[in-house]
Amino acid sequence: MIIRLLIALVLSGLIGFERELNNHSAGFRTHILVGVGSCLMMLMSLYGFASFIETYDNVRFDPARIPSYVISGIGFLGAGTIIVYGGTIRGLTTAASIWTVAGIGLVVGVGMYGAAALATLIILISLIFLNNFEKILPRIHVSSFIEIIVEPEFEIKDVVAIAEKFGETVKNIEIIKMESNIRKIQIRLIHGKNSERISMLDEISKIDFVNNVSELDK
Repeated sequence: MIIRLLIALVLSGLIGFERELNNHSAGFRTHILVGVGSCLMMLMSLYGFASFIETYDNVRFDPARIPSYVISGIGFLGAGTIIVYGGTIRGLTTAASIWTVAGIGLVVGVGMYGAAALATLIILISLIFLNNFEKILPRIHVSSFIEIIVEPEFEIKDVVAIAEKFGETVKNIEIIKMESNIRKIQIRLIHGKNSERISMLDEISKIDFVNNVSELDK
């Protein structure tokens, strides 16, 4: 049991470490807790009721019952990592990694070390190498968000004009009222072939009544 818990710690920790390096909401500790906790639940399901089975003839043994609740119940953690910006959802990859780490913990708990190690390798390849592969692809039809903090006198058409000047397409705009009539504007942009986002952000920052402008991660 100790060996299985330690293996679950290492495998889930590897995935959590990748999430931690990329500053995601669920990182190193969260993934370890999910993986080790799932492994613990599987160990309890396998060995925790052995004494009752030996003592009472009418006790039935179903090792899959507790793990089935783990898989369905882990969803609340994944939901906590999902954030909605305008019409786009962020955090789905981290939510999926938490759910998968729970599966790895269960697999380790039942003693399927080879399958758990292979699954961990596949997940790390998906998170690290495929993410880097996406970055080197041509930036065509790729979207991102910019966030602007503005005063009441600000006119949104000025930002739209600058975005179009730099070959960007405005997909949707969300305006959020804050204290003292300050507004927070989140704009989703579709990048063109020759997008120059740094220059675009610099020009937006020079617009009258703009207090702050930043680009949000995906």
